[in-house]
Amino acid sequence: MTYHTGMNDQEMRNPFQALGLPVAYDIDRDRVERAYRAKLSQAHPDAGGGDQPTDPATLNEARAAILDDEQRAIRLLAVLGGPDASACRDLPDGFLMDMMMTRQEIEAAIDSGGDEERAQWEEWGIAQRRAYRDQVSEMFNSLGSDPDMEQLRTIRVLLNAWRYIERLIEQLDPEYDPAQADFS
Repeated sequence: MTYHTGMNDQEMRNPFQALGLPVAYDIDRDRVERAYRAKLSQAHPDAGGGDQPTDPATLNEARAAILDDEQRAIRLLAVLGGPDASACRDLPDGFLMDMMMTRQEIEAAIDSGGDEERAQWEEWGIAQRRAYRDQVSEMFNSLGSDPDMEQLRTIRVLLNAWRYIERLIEQLDPEYDPAQADFS
């Protein structure tokens, strides 16, 4: 069966619109699930509504994006007209130097301590990820109704650092295989 989205390409990339949710970073998970189930029931071929149903794959992708903290921030930034990662590769001042020193510490600790040290560094990475998530949330919450490009760029810079921390956490996994890594 063929589903018609009834949406243009821009709308399909907007998971908030696909699920009929407000364009916001702080969204309750239960609200996302309720919106997803409601839209999914409308997409069923037997629903027979007046509008053409949205493709369930689009709804699944929208739900997954909104439920993932990092993906929700990336999609929200795009909806607001902010730069994507290819347009802004900047990192916070001093971040790269700090990470180079941190990576040296991690390597030395893991070489001498093994799994226990690895677990401690993973906890450190998770705390860093939480701090970036909280900063991004605060930035989104502080935006007015018409955010300027500098505010959106600042969020992008924080997201770039967050992505770096995510990769570091992935690399701390003893099963990490660089050939299978996703560096997007």
